[in-house]
Amino acid sequence: MDETRQILRELIDLGRSLEPVTVAVCHACSEVSLRGAVEAAQAQLIKPVLVGPPAKLQAIADNGGIDISSYRLIATDHSHESAARAVALCRSGECEALAKGSLHTDELMREVVNPNTGLRTERRISHVFLMEVSTYPKMLMITDAALNIYPTLDDKFHIVQNAIDLAHALGIPQPKVAILLAVELVDTKILSTIDAAALCKMAERGQITGAIVDGPLAFDTAINLKAAQIKGLVSPVTGVADILVVPDMESGNMLAKQMECLANARAAGIVLGARVPIILTSRAESAETRLASCAVAVKLAHATRQRLAGGINSL
Repeated sequence: MDETRQILRELIDLGRSLEPVTVAVCHACSEVSLRGAVEAAQAQLIKPVLVGPPAKLQAIADNGGIDISSYRLIATDHSHESAARAVALCRSGECEALAKGSLHTDELMREVVNPNTGLRTERRISHVFLMEVSTYPKMLMITDAALNIYPTLDDKFHIVQNAIDLAHALGIPQPKVAILLAVELVDTKILSTIDAAALCKMAERGQITGAIVDGPLAFDTAINLKAAQIKGLVSPVTGVADILVVPDMESGNMLAKQMECLANARAAGIVLGARVPIILTSRAESAETRLASCAVAVKLAHATRQRLAGGINSL
């Protein structure tokens, strides 16, 4: 097995080295989502609180041969109530992370971003894929390919800082951030190149902290040093990027899916910028991918504990 194929396993091992955290599992009313929560509990990553209709959850468990008898269950009548109750558990501090079950992402996130009862902070909420690619020598993070459809410059500022903070929590002290676009030059006809230049200046002036940021960069120059050399680009980011910041959700989603389908990549995923980490999984994900996503949430929850213990309120 290629060395890079161990990245998800290393994330899982990192999570298992820590005390399990209590996770509100929202409406796991499918065998895949319910089994995923139980497998994460059996792997000693999480202590699940199952939020959903009891009869439906039990029927799914019985049909799939899944034992849920030892887990706390919060009874709800439907997915809307499940989302509200799961978010409330996280807002109150009873749970340190939130996991999406079989309900639609929009339904869960609507409760998360509710200004009165949700989990919003001063940060824009964003998503990060943590990619394991056989042709790249280290983990590659892609953001935001799931939540922010057409992010503004202000949104991108938060998206970048969220990803940097995640890298720090995972032991990457100074990640290299590539602002991805189709070209490497600032072009007034391509407004996103101006955003890229602004983000780099924000990093230079200390508004974005904890990373080396460069862009605009094309995908090939961000991950391939030879391509950068041929184009005459000199940068500490080219060829060695840790974080790829995409211009919008569509391009990011296509990039991540192409890497999975054509480069045999695998990806854990996590939502950042809320009061607690949010685990978003799809039906097509493998058991190992789901466990890795849970493990990242565990690590972030422990990082939050440490910040609170130290009296630090920033994300």
